[in-house]
Amino acid sequence: MKRLLLAALAAASFATGAHAQSNTPGPVATPAGTVQFVRDDRDFVVMINNEIFDRFDAKTLTHFDEVARDNQTVTRMLVQTAFGPLLYDFSRRPPLVQRASARLTVKRVFWQPGEVVMQGPDGWYRIQDGKLTKLQSTKSIYH
Repeated sequence: MKRLLLAALAAASFATGAHAQSNTPGPVATPAGTVQFVRDDRDFVVMINNEIFDRFDAKTLTHFDEVARDNQTVTRMLVQTAFGPLLYDFSRRPPLVQRASARLTVKRVFWQPGEVVMQGPDGWYRIQDGKLTKLQSTKSIYH
């Protein structure tokens, strides 16, 4: 448990990949096109270039963005939904959608190649290949 705490503290100290959460509905520039979130009854509709791409249930819009090196576009986005985190990878064509398998309130996000590491209310989790797993003690340093 101490190793997990140390890894979390190291990640927080060197967190260049951590981005603050946002509630902006857009427009957001991505490699796949311009993304916009639109409220439709109790759902949010995700539109890319004014065409419906996806929808999810949420009371409010909260998302974490991975910004490309050019600081102009968002390459990946983790969205907080009523049923758990939802990951969009806009660097792929068509964009990849990965829905987490469990409800989780996300506090912070660290972007890693091939995975997303996030802090929840009871520990650290990762989404990799669409699977949400709780992290145990690790020697990995996330940044």
